[in-house]
Amino acid sequence: MQLKLILLDFDGTLADTRRANTLAYLQTLREAGYTLTEEEYAARYFGMRCEEFLTRLGIADAAERERLRLRKIALYPDYFDTVRLNEPLWNFCRSFQRDGGRVWIVSTGSRANIEHVMRHLGIGGPAGEAPAEGANGADKENGVSGEDDAPLGRVDGILSGLDIPTPKPAPDCFLEAMRREGCTPAETLIFEDSEIGLEAARRSGAAYVRVRL
Repeated sequence: MQLKLILLDFDGTLADTRRANTLAYLQTLREAGYTLTEEEYAARYFGMRCEEFLTRLGIADAAERERLRLRKIALYPDYFDTVRLNEPLWNFCRSFQRDGGRVWIVSTGSRANIEHVMRHLGIGGPAGEAPAEGANGADKENGVSGEDDAPLGRVDGILSGLDIPTPKPAPDCFLEAMRREGCTPAETLIFEDSEIGLEAARRSGAAYVRVRL
């Protein structure tokens, strides 16, 4: 069967954001009086949805978790000099699009965080779609990014953490992207880096590739 859809995890797959994410979280927590080392975050929490991460860290108050989440989003761009695009994978995706294929980002991360990094890298979201609240670069008149914001091309869709109630390793996020594109698992290829993401890909029934950055 012909391949019609590529689904990409974002952090650690399309972009190496590990250090930027880690440093932004550590600064956020340090400002609030919480102690966590870079090694501890990388080993125990990297790749988790923000809500789950902060809850496991012992922050029980929902309002405090939300405040920390927003502060992390605000600090994240300060560390973009450490972010690196997975150029071979993105070039492959662009070639796939030119041949008529569709490419989506499917991530447990924050939509605003994803769009911040995409803009920094020169990649746009779906054409004509307004950026998430808090993302940089929105057109001041209509809230839609211009073509000059995506010199390296665009993805065809984005599903982020808040779009799907059940996070990975459940396959729901991948299945929803397939549903929206009218594609079957046999017509889909998934790229993932984390064990949780790979398990979600396996459960979806689609073929998948492990990415190592």
